[in-house]
Amino acid sequence: MYNYRDPTSWFFDPSRGYLQSYSALRQHEANTFINAVVESPVVEEPAVEESPPPKFCVGVVTVAREGARYFRTTVGSLLADLDPTSRAQIHLILFLAHTDPSQHPAYSEPWLHRVADRVLAGYEKVTAEELERIRKMEFREKGSFDYRVLLRECGKVGAEYVGMVEDDVVLMEGWFERVVRALEWVERNGRGEWLYLRLFYTEEFLGWNSEEWPQYLFWSLVWVVVPTICLLTLRYHHPPLRHPLSNQATAISCGLCIPLCILLFFSAGRVSLFPLPAGVNPMPEFGCCSQGLVFPQSKVQEIVNWYEERKIGLTDVMLEELAEKKQYISGRSLRHVGRRSSKGDDYGEAAKYHRTVAEKLWNFEFELNDKEALHRENSYLHP
Repeated sequence: MYNYRDPTSWFFDPSRGYLQSYSALRQHEANTFINAVVESPVVEEPAVEESPPPKFCVGVVTVAREGARYFRTTVGSLLADLDPTSRAQIHLILFLAHTDPSQHPAYSEPWLHRVADRVLAGYEKVTAEELERIRKMEFREKGSFDYRVLLRECGKVGAEYVGMVEDDVVLMEGWFERVVRALEWVERNGRGEWLYLRLFYTEEFLGWNSEEWPQYLFWSLVWVVVPTICLLTLRYHHPPLRHPLSNQATAISCGLCIPLCILLFFSAGRVSLFPLPAGVNPMPEFGCCSQGLVFPQSKVQEIVNWYEERKIGLTDVMLEELAEKKQYISGRSLRHVGRRSSKGDDYGEAAKYHRTVAEKLWNFEFELNDKEALHRENSYLHP
């Protein structure tokens, strides 16, 4: 990754790093797909006999955002380019998480029911008293509540895996095949049980962490002390070297040049120096966000129970407290594109570079995807 795209580097350039390239193209493709669905004639689906559960249940919770619409783009990117075989393996549930679902702009749009296998329009089978309680929930409690409602409904489908996707992301072409291959790898090579597969991360949280400063200090001292000892040893045992390896030369080399090299090393950025290898990687301690997660069916009820027990909190933070073994994909599968947060804290403490908090949840590697290469890969898998 170029340093100007690396948010952990001193050379990061937000004016270029935050430019949309592939994500802009993918949003266009997603909207084109939804428009094609709207314009196509309605075809009555023939009645089918009861079939075995699909491989995936994918759920998307959505709430209306003032002045911003991402939901249809998210759904479009989920479904665009899927061949019929892949689409048949997905049970898609779209959840309009409003006590009055008509408040959501997608509620009355014709594409909604045509692309989904099931639409949860508001809260089903709740009393008027419960509905009023939901209406009064503050954000962190309602976010957790909505998440577990949809997670529970997806669990009932009986699919092998449950995927939860937020409503302000785009997925790359070929995401389905990559996720399937990643899950096969985890099931084949994973040691013991695993809780989730993460489809999104932001490089900003993969930099030099202050919690690890003792380790950085130790290795920095090693790189200063060891060369110093080597030079002094050479000078002592080889008299001809005493003049070129004078005290002044040794001090400049080990007291100035090496520290400057160490400084340059850290300023280059951790992501640039140690990029995550493609494929499946263990989840680092300082990960972030719940934009895209896949759970094994065997863990769904455990997660639902955990959220019910905790009730209030951010879904990703509470999940980290439960997780013992985590995995994520370093495969450019998904990117967050929302600029307005459903939390309402657009310019909170984490905002910088004249960008909202939501805008900074950015996967810079995603923009390096190449449309032609992805299309060739997809065509090879689905001739």
